[in-house]
Amino acid sequence: MSTMDIATTSDLLRSYEGFLRHQRGLSGNTVRAYLGDLSHLTRHLDVDGDPDAALTAATLADLRAWLASMHAEGLSRTTLARRGAAARTFFGWAEETGRIVPNPALRLASARPASTLPTVLSNADVLALLELAGTRADDGDPLHLRDWAAVELLYATGMRVGELAGVEIGDVDLAQRLVRVMGKGGKERMVPFGQPAARAIEQWLERGRPLLVSESTDAALLLGRRGQRVNQRQVREAVHELCRLAGVEEVAPHALRHTAATHLLSGGSDLRSVQEVLGHASLSTTQRYTHVTAERLRAAYQLAHPRA
Repeated sequence: MSTMDIATTSDLLRSYEGFLRHQRGLSGNTVRAYLGDLSHLTRHLDVDGDPDAALTAATLADLRAWLASMHAEGLSRTTLARRGAAARTFFGWAEETGRIVPNPALRLASARPASTLPTVLSNADVLALLELAGTRADDGDPLHLRDWAAVELLYATGMRVGELAGVEIGDVDLAQRLVRVMGKGGKERMVPFGQPAARAIEQWLERGRPLLVSESTDAALLLGRRGQRVNQRQVREAVHELCRLAGVEEVAPHALRHTAATHLLSGGSDLRSVQEVLGHASLSTTQRYTHVTAERLRAAYQLAHPRA
C-alpha cells in the first residue's frame, strides 16, 4: 500500500474527525462512535509496537482478521456490522483524499446486523407512564414538571433524546402546537404535537422553569437543577424513574420514539408522513415500524381467532 502524503494514524484520525464534524455534519455522539471503532481497529493492528503506522499499513487480510477476532470473542452481529462499516467509510475517505491508496477495505464484507424489532410500549403502558408523570408534577417540583414535559414531548413528536435536549424556547409554537427540531446533519424539521404535550409544556414554562433559571441559563427549553440546559443522561434517568414508578417496562427514551412511530402507523398515518416526523433520511428506516405493527396484529390474531 502506498500513501501520497504519508501521515501518522493520529494525524489521519484528527483529519477524519474534522471531516465527520464539519463536512458531514454528524452529531458528537456519532463522531465518537466512528472514532471509537477506528481506535479499536488501531489497537488490533498495532502488533509491531508502532501505532502511528497501523492504519496506513493495513491490508484487506488485516481487516478480515480484525472482524474474525471479534467474531471469536462472541461480539454481536450488530457490533461487527457497525465496525466493518466504520472501517469501509474511513478507508473510502482516505482513498478519495489521497491519504491511503489503494483502499484496503474495498472488498471487506461484514455480517449483516441482526434484524431485531424495536421496543414498543402498548397504548395502556404509555398512558400509565404519561399519567404518572402528570400526577407527580402536581406537587410543583420543577424537576417533576420538566420530566412531565420531556416525556410528553418525546412521545408526541418521536424526537430523539439529543434533539429534545437541543430544543430552545423559541423553537416551540404553543399556538400552532409545532416544535422546530434540529436533526442529524443539521437538518431542521417542524413536528406537530398534541394538546396533552402543550399543557405539560405550558405548566413547565409557567411553574417550573422560572424556579431553575440562573445566571448560566441560556435559551434552552428544558433545564437541569442548576439552570443549565438538560443533558441526555438526565432525560434517560427521568424516563427510567417514571417507568419504575408507573409499573411499566423500564425503557430508554428512544423507546418512546419507536412507540410514537408505531402508534402513528397503527392509527393510519402513511409512511412518508411518519418519515417526516421522525426525520429519517431514508424511507427504508421508517419501514421497519411496519414490521412491529404486523407482529402485533399477528399476536392479536393468534390470541383471538378461533382458527388461528
